[in-house]
Amino acid sequence: MILEMKVPSPGESITEVEIATWLVQDGDYIEKDQAIAEVDSDKATLELPAEASGIITLKAEEGDAVAVGAVVCLIDTSASKPEGDSAPAKKEAKEEASKKEEAPKKEEKPAAEAKTYATGTASPAAKKILAEKGIEASSISGTGKDGRVTKEDAVQAVPSMGTPTGGNRGSSRSRMSMLRRKVAERLVEAKNTSAMLTTFNEVDMSPIFALRNEYKETFKNKHGVGLGFMSFFTLAVVRALKMYPAVNSMIDGNEMISYDFVDISIAVSGPKGLMVPVMRNTENLSFRGVESEVKRLAIRARDGQITVDEMTGGTFTISNGGVFGSMLSTPIINPPQSGILGMHNIVERPVAVDGKVEIRPIMFVALSYDHRIIDGKESVGFLVAVKEALENPTELLMNNDVKRALEL
Repeated sequence: MILEMKVPSPGESITEVEIATWLVQDGDYIEKDQAIAEVDSDKATLELPAEASGIITLKAEEGDAVAVGAVVCLIDTSASKPEGDSAPAKKEAKEEASKKEEAPKKEEKPAAEAKTYATGTASPAAKKILAEKGIEASSISGTGKDGRVTKEDAVQAVPSMGTPTGGNRGSSRSRMSMLRRKVAERLVEAKNTSAMLTTFNEVDMSPIFALRNEYKETFKNKHGVGLGFMSFFTLAVVRALKMYPAVNSMIDGNEMISYDFVDISIAVSGPKGLMVPVMRNTENLSFRGVESEVKRLAIRARDGQITVDEMTGGTFTISNGGVFGSMLSTPIINPPQSGILGMHNIVERPVAVDGKVEIRPIMFVALSYDHRIIDGKESVGFLVAVKEALENPTELLMNNDVKRALEL
């Protein structure tokens, strides 16, 4: 019996996927539920499991865009499992590979001949020019008879300012994944369809450093996760969004939708590029809850296990470019959201404190927002509220009870 395997729907609104990698070869014997391919949608990379055991016949190439519901391969379920570890297709592949390895040997002689032709003698005029410039005639490919280096060859070979010579100038071309193409489209869409503006501020991270130094070991031993910066920033953002609800809104046609919950999208780097999983109802999460959720989503993104549902939605985004060493940036809004907070690296800088210069760990923060529904007063007020909470976390984020807030 021949089973037609069709592309399943990875999620709502997704109409096609791209075959990123076949994990099996045409003619292989596969087991039921074995991962046979990795497919890219515009939101995630997913594994395609075999629906039955049998001999597989591939019906699409790597890089092909395949519609949801289309036949991607055939499985002959009546075929019996071959003896030994290697299927016939694998043996053929090995034979082809060995042939390819032998092929270059046939080209060795012509290549040597070509080299001899390219390193011919130079004319007297060419020798003089090359000697003045310290260039060996053997390094020039002559255009004269029998590869002779002419005067014109020598003149053209003379290095000049702005003309790169002698270095590797190769290039390569590769197809962008569907996920990367979709990210590119969304970023351009955000730039072209929103009135995006960015406001900046700086945060003295000394109070957070002091809290982490005092409680991070106890926190990790009790909860199994580290006390990082993301929990402080997330809870500071939740507080600021309650104060400035327009930042927790988005445009839908001629209407503005405001939310009474806070779903924070966090930008993380995965094997297929940037991914933005969502922490749901962060207004109900504690420090431990945020750190546990960040760790869970980061691991799933790293292992390529993030689902479409986990990246759908979100009312506000936090992006931490500081982990890569970024000092300052203007983050691009994650549509249809209206705001994104950019975190950056922490650097010791001289600052004025009570009329004196002190060295403090300073982080620059940036808020990009859609000026169509968020006014300057709201955007600046929001960022100042974030700054105030981060510089006074004990009072504004922990209600003056650190151990209770950290659940210690």
